[in-house]
Amino acid sequence: MTLIQLDVQPPSDQSINWKQLVQLLSKELPNIDTRELYVKQFTTGYSNLTYLLSFNDKEMVMRRPPFGEIPPRAHDMEREYKILKKVHPYFSLAPEPYLYVEEDDISEKHFYIMEKKEGIVLDDCIPPEIQHVNDIEVKASHALIDTLVNLHSIDIYETNLVELGRPEGYLKRQVKGWIKRYHASIVDNHLGIDKLIRWLQENIPSSPTPAIVHNDMKLNNMMLSEDDLSKAIGVFDWELCSVGDPLLDLAGSIAYWTEPGDAETGLVSVTQLGGFLSRNEMVQQYAVKSGRNIDGFDYYLSFAFFKIAVILQQIYSRYKKGELKDERFHTLNKGIANLIDLSMKAKQDKILR
Repeated sequence: MTLIQLDVQPPSDQSINWKQLVQLLSKELPNIDTRELYVKQFTTGYSNLTYLLSFNDKEMVMRRPPFGEIPPRAHDMEREYKILKKVHPYFSLAPEPYLYVEEDDISEKHFYIMEKKEGIVLDDCIPPEIQHVNDIEVKASHALIDTLVNLHSIDIYETNLVELGRPEGYLKRQVKGWIKRYHASIVDNHLGIDKLIRWLQENIPSSPTPAIVHNDMKLNNMMLSEDDLSKAIGVFDWELCSVGDPLLDLAGSIAYWTEPGDAETGLVSVTQLGGFLSRNEMVQQYAVKSGRNIDGFDYYLSFAFFKIAVILQQIYSRYKKGELKDERFHTLNKGIANLIDLSMKAKQDKILR
């Protein structure tokens, strides 16, 4: 008999058979003491759901898709599990995956279990327990850039990680695909958008040597060392990982790197509080540490802002159709318009100053 304590949100308390999960883990991971289990839910809503599983002698993390209907090919836990299996041996910041499960009697959707990392996550504020540390913001800035540089330095051919994607024509496919998604989810017309899209289509740069790309490298997808906040000890949310253009990966991080005074975009980051390296300083640090040429980075950044605008537009389109009921999405149109404006400014090289 296992004593199970739950700190979770509905429908996690009813739709996940926690007793059945314990039985499975006892069978598949026999070295853990399963007499007691405490479950704490980290995330809710429309993102992948993450739970801390605390046993007497072991802590692990469970990841599964959100409840309810989800778009086809979205929230692919099996792909994320396989990515971690391949990447972890060469990049230890990626958590070690333990088990992938496609069990209808445990959870109505597939899930996987992985290693738990210990450290500090910066989301929308500086946690109280580290506010006394000097230069937290600068240290965290370098941690993100160093993490990107280290990930992009892995030889995808020697490690056979090239199998994670198709590097040939990666950037062109990204541009074509996200423009198609934009047209498929239009709600409001935006002044100058047609001109911006033509520019994106007609000015695709030649990509540098391909690398592993995380495609969602943000501070709140990283965990920093409690002993040295300039060093990352974990990187999460690998479902979008592939092999492709490293400068586009950098541009995605910079687009999420909000600065004080930015127009409202719906993107929330601790960086908007100030004290962190500027977007321009982040890009220059990447160039120095990676040795890569960043000429023409304005294109990458413009496309990154456009891509995020489309992601929000897809959500807003579903909200306007009544498919999503969350009233937080009511004002997403303003954020979308401001992201498109940032894309246009990046195109004109008015962002990195």
